Amino acid sequence: MQWLKNVRVLGIESSCDETGVAIYDGDLGLMSHALYSQAHIHAEYGGVVPEIASRDHVRILLPLLDECLETADCSKSELDGVAYAAGPGLIGALLVGASVGRSIAASLGVPAVAVHHMEGHLLAPLLEADAPDFPFVALLVSGGHTMLVEVRSIGAYRVLGETRDDAAGEAFDKTAKLLGLGYPGGPVLANAARGGDPHKFKFPRPMTDRPGLEFSFSGLKTHTRKLWREHAQEENAQADIAAGFQQAVVDTLVIKCRRAMQQTRSGHLVIAGGVGANIHLRETLSRTGRKHGWGVSYPRIEFCTDNGAMIAFAGYHRLLAGQHEPEIIHARPRWPMNELSTMETAGES
Repeated sequence: MQWLKNVRVLGIESSCDETGVAIYDGDLGLMSHALYSQAHIHAEYGGVVPEIASRDHVRILLPLLDECLETADCSKSELDGVAYAAGPGLIGALLVGASVGRSIAASLGVPAVAVHHMEGHLLAPLLEADAPDFPFVALLVSGGHTMLVEVRSIGAYRVLGETRDDAAGEAFDKTAKLLGLGYPGGPVLANAARGGDPHKFKFPRPMTDRPGLEFSFSGLKTHTRKLWREHAQEENAQADIAAGFQQAVVDTLVIKCRRAMQQTRSGHLVIAGGVGANIHLRETLSRTGRKHGWGVSYPRIEFCTDNGAMIAFAGYHRLLAGQHEPEIIHARPRWPMNELSTMETAGES
């Protein structure tokens, strides 16, 4: 088929515990998006249960699709392509979105493309009216990933550094559970931290005393556990430890971002991923950017978490470049970004 800029793409996201569907049109932009979170279901277990996540994607995905089509005033026959998150993520959850996406594409006779979940996050800020110009540095910080990436253009990425163990979001979840705050950890811990003194207890800033852009949060989590065991009975200990932990994570991320900006000589930093919704992180990075003369931008809150809009947008550009998948169900629970094809080689898949 002849691909023009006004093609219309359906995006499906089901990599973990959020189901997202969106429709993106090259001429009209984002026509609709719908998002469903399973957080209330997994809260009972203190974390995501993969089998429950997969089953709930099955339950909610088609109703969300119908909602998106109705909001966009679009019929399935008007879709020109389908993009689905193929990894990284939970294999069962990924297979739900991949199966539905591939089936819809086959039934309509349109191309489908498997989208890298992290590429979706990297490109989410481009959905905004004040989208950053290339090149820029992106801090991708979520429940499963923490990395710094130089984004030279759509499809051209260079990983500058990533976590060696727990991601920042995972550390938030585990620490919130340790402190008895509940799930999901990021919002509840940030809320608790508002009533605490971040300087009451001493916390390390991991891997900031050496060169490089790698991250590590497992030691910080262990340190927090030790503090909680020693001070749990003290007045306001929960809030003070939450505040100190959050400050340590934010300081660590800011230090690494400053280094990345210096190394790349970039003029703009983008924050993407679920932890990017943390208000303290946003405010601190914005102040740092103003101090050092580089811009800082974020996608809107609903585009920080996993969502269909970012998959539809990334898929649109991949399809526009000629990439499409054979008629198979394609899902990769582990998918390093350095294995992602460039736009120049996209048509070879």
